[in-house]
Amino acid sequence: MSKVKTGIGRRSFIKSVSLAGGGLIIGFSWLGCARNTEEAEKELGMQMPDEWFELNGYLKIGDNGIVTIYSPNPEIGQNVKTSMPMIVAEELDVDWNNVLVEQAPLNTAIFTRQLAGGSQSIRQGWESLRMAGATARQMLLTAAASQWEVPVSELSVEKGVISHSGSDRTIGYGEIAKAAVKVEVPEEVELKNNGDFKIIGTSRKNVDAKKIVTGQPLYGLDIHRDDMLIAMIVQPPSFGMEFKNMDAEKAKEMPGIKDVFTIDTYPEDMEKEWSDTGAFSKLVVVVGDSTWQVMQAKKALKVEWDLNPEMVKQIEILEKSPGLMDSGGLENSDIHNSLMAQVGSKKSEMIRKDGNPEAAFKNAARVIERSYSCPFLAHNCMEPMNFFANVTGDKAELVGPIQTPEFAEKSINKRLGIDLENIDIQMTRMGGGFGRRLYGHFVIEAAVISQKMGAPIKLVYTREDDMTNGVYRPAYHVTYRAALDGNNNLTGFHVNAGGMSESPLFANRFPAGAIDNYLAESWAVESNISIGAFRAPRSNFIAGAEQSFLDELAEEMGKDPIEFRLDMLKRAKNDPVGENNDYDPARFAGVLELVRDKSGWNNGNSSQSRGVSAYYCHNSYVAQVLDLTLKNNEPVIGKVICAVDCGIVVNPDAAKNMVEGGTIDGIGHGLYSQLSFKDGTPQQSNFDTYRLIRHREAPKQIDVHFIDNGIDPTGLGEPPYPPVIGALANALYKATGKRMYKQPFISELQGDFKT
Repeated sequence: MSKVKTGIGRRSFIKSVSLAGGGLIIGFSWLGCARNTEEAEKELGMQMPDEWFELNGYLKIGDNGIVTIYSPNPEIGQNVKTSMPMIVAEELDVDWNNVLVEQAPLNTAIFTRQLAGGSQSIRQGWESLRMAGATARQMLLTAAASQWEVPVSELSVEKGVISHSGSDRTIGYGEIAKAAVKVEVPEEVELKNNGDFKIIGTSRKNVDAKKIVTGQPLYGLDIHRDDMLIAMIVQPPSFGMEFKNMDAEKAKEMPGIKDVFTIDTYPEDMEKEWSDTGAFSKLVVVVGDSTWQVMQAKKALKVEWDLNPEMVKQIEILEKSPGLMDSGGLENSDIHNSLMAQVGSKKSEMIRKDGNPEAAFKNAARVIERSYSCPFLAHNCMEPMNFFANVTGDKAELVGPIQTPEFAEKSINKRLGIDLENIDIQMTRMGGGFGRRLYGHFVIEAAVISQKMGAPIKLVYTREDDMTNGVYRPAYHVTYRAALDGNNNLTGFHVNAGGMSESPLFANRFPAGAIDNYLAESWAVESNISIGAFRAPRSNFIAGAEQSFLDELAEEMGKDPIEFRLDMLKRAKNDPVGENNDYDPARFAGVLELVRDKSGWNNGNSSQSRGVSAYYCHNSYVAQVLDLTLKNNEPVIGKVICAVDCGIVVNPDAAKNMVEGGTIDGIGHGLYSQLSFKDGTPQQSNFDTYRLIRHREAPKQIDVHFIDNGIDPTGLGEPPYPPVIGALANALYKATGKRMYKQPFISELQGDFKT
């Protein structure tokens, strides 16, 4: 066992230890747990404790040994409601069948990071979750030792039952909890050795699975109050336009309609949080009794829009674009593509430089240069944006799906002037997030509408509202160049990357550190179109482009794609270039070697076209080999073999599910999805025109292999997504003889394709 001092981070870990109704209460900051107590007795056949105290953010042990852990972390399908309590239960040494959960509301006084994003929940919660369980275990053991007048060293615990080695005495956690609360919190506790884990590393079912598949209410759209009204928005049709006036008389006279009015979500004098990203602040709102009535009233509205002079930005990249000027600032995808293709050589900032890349390219026998691009993407969560709000006087109750509740609370405080302690945000399970629900403008909209109506409302976005509201994955463009000498050795490497409003460049990631002469440059083009995080931000494009280029480069050099990468990683490990390389070459090489072996890469007996890719992001490493064939010019993906190094895997089934989901998600977006613009207007507004992957197009088989290295857990929700796009592109090349430079790849295969 390893000892850790509970004093480290103690203020954010141990919040209080108190006796409340005979239960032991230990508060800590990083939780997310197992089952809902309301139906636990029915579902589990267990009797609920007669005495215990419920408080946000606390581990509770009832008088019968049942344990409840409040879950402050938002659940977006990453399974933290199951995996995080497994960590607590492991160190607590409690029977997993006796663990329950309740979703905590927002409580910034107790919790330090109530946020779902960046694949960080398990990674950042690992130490404090273990410490919480171990501290409770130690206090229970100390209480039992005192009661029996024996040394703690003579006691052991298994599944919540304490035993004394020198006698036949045993006592359950519930029986000793009242005494344990009087024990002083230990200065340090022992954590289990990895080899002693009994819960961590074993597969446990998703605790919400039954409710999900049986349609029980879990999501924001499920919320219903008898006195609740339905609200919907009407937003400008184009980026760069704003509300001018409207004729709402006909709509107001329609059945069930309570009011039609305008709101300003973010007035100019409001101080914004980083999460207050939104395309349109001034909106038309329709409020009524039912969703159908409000939707019909929206259609009857006559709204006039005008150019917003502050949003009409004249995009200039050393020279003006006549097409953009002619459109009055309303942007077009063809102009985006033209600008991005030109800007790299004209407006770039050097981010990293190793050696003398200029000389390497000047003296090169050959220079390989390739450019890659991708379009804007909409997040398209299965559950469109929605939120319930009930603002009454100086209080606000808000319930719904949000990845950043703490920041939404701060924004409500600033927008409505309601004190933070009077704002109650409760989180529902989310029907998808992918970064879209990091941005809480729809929460603010709901609160402003409720305040104006003086009634509880549920704001609901239609699919069209959701898809055309912005906060998209940006359009990106990158150019790679490689210098080769007369012996076909790689002597220089240059990456120049940018996009609409941001660059996808990660200058210190592989192959930085593996090449003597390396140059990384970045740029961005201003745009009116609002952007935001999309699953594996920036990596979701740059990984596929980089891995496609490395594959083509390996072919030009006459090397096997995997061995080429491994050779560079060997250099990065043994004789690294630079000091800021942010990856571990050994771990990176480990996933490549594993996927090589598991796929039988060197056997050469695959009947399908194969592509490989590997990437590091969110502190984890993923390598994938993808097999496909072409049928009527459509790719049919037979198998994807995945090798993953994310440290200790807490819940193998859940982890496998995330890898499978991320793999399918990456294939779908890389192959089919795009959002385009004409005069500032999104040309895709629903699934009849916006292409997502279909069931029949998913891989027939996905094999997932984890590296067991005992390292503390790292990210997993996002890392499987980026590299598979490169593996797909490389496999398509093997099948067609044509390299893929432009996403979605189906357009490269079929030209302008139809959905």
